[in-house]
Amino acid sequence: MAETRDPDEPEWKRKRRLAAIFGDVEPSVTSDEKDDARPEAARESASEKWLKEQVPPHHGQ
Repeated sequence: MAETRDPDEPEWKRKRRLAAIFGDVEPSVTSDEKDDARPEAARESASEKWLKEQVPPHHGQ
């Protein structure tokens, strides 16, 4: 059964109603927006760090 949308319903209310039914599908803040104060080196994963450490000295960095 298709539900017609109430044109007078505010957007925030519609989102709250849908979140109650389906859960929060999209976070309001994504992971790349968090902790912008941290330096880029602190954000790299252990595998990225290991890979950079394996570069021979004559290749430069």
